[in-house]
Amino acid sequence: MSKTQSRIDLKSYKPKDADRVFFGGASLAAALSLLLVLMIVAFLLNGSWTTFQQQGLKFVTGSIWDSASETPTFQIFPMLYGSFLISALGLVIAVPVSIATAYFIQFMAKGIFAKVAISIIDLLAALPSILIAMWGLLVLTPVATGWSELLTKHLGFIPIFANDEPNAFRSPFIAGFVVAIMVIPIITSVTREVMSRVDKELIAAAFALGGTSFSSLRRVVIPTARSGILGGILLGLGRALGETIAIYYVLNLLFETNFYSILEPRGGSIASLIISRFGEATPVELRALMAAGVVLFVFTLIVNMLATAIVQRSEKRMAS
Repeated sequence: MSKTQSRIDLKSYKPKDADRVFFGGASLAAALSLLLVLMIVAFLLNGSWTTFQQQGLKFVTGSIWDSASETPTFQIFPMLYGSFLISALGLVIAVPVSIATAYFIQFMAKGIFAKVAISIIDLLAALPSILIAMWGLLVLTPVATGWSELLTKHLGFIPIFANDEPNAFRSPFIAGFVVAIMVIPIITSVTREVMSRVDKELIAAAFALGGTSFSSLRRVVIPTARSGILGGILLGLGRALGETIAIYYVLNLLFETNFYSILEPRGGSIASLIISRFGEATPVELRALMAAGVVLFVFTLIVNMLATAIVQRSEKRMAS
């Protein structure tokens, strides 16, 4: 069939009643989702606008949170920095694991074993945050503190591994591990989908020339699918930035900027600040917490929009 015939057929096609109903229902659901997001944004802005007016740009760049003085001061830079620090630690751990897992499922696992691996990844994505937080506190923390002692002993001359405390209990190091567990399913799913679109003949040619699984991954798969993989990483970053319960359980919330050591038990994130202060906040502080939520929402929205654009661009390029 020629392109001209295809255009004629599409123009003359009349949708059936079932198609119209489905299209109308899907459009209504999409519109309601967008309306819900706009209503949430409007609610947050309405409650936090006073804080933005009073604090100005220093609300984001300053490092003071004082709700008890006559002129309360609310500034969130330590928590904003902590959010990105913990997310970055999580990605450092999650990205290699996710790429390796996606490659294994797509190109190495066969039959039922591949299906079981996919099911495990999906199950991990469905676990509630509170369960992962309890696992991180009760199971991971005792093990990770031992790792932290080894890091401090052998690499303590590097500032990020320095620690004056006896161990790394409730540190960004452990919080990063917990966040990694939560974002691995997202990055793995997107990466596996992108890898499935890589031309299999390229993989076969790499092996025919004497390549190994690692060399084909490094020289063929990753260069071909790098845009989609980057999009999956950014989606994982968006998920990590908004994590609340897990970080609250495994990190010692201390309102100061922890620029260097990831092993010292101090730090925080915007989400953990909100959940820790919300129950006892005064009306003025409550508005400041809502303003912090707006900042977190904006950063997460930007990251997710960038990730979606990159993934769509990758899909179009690989389809063409």
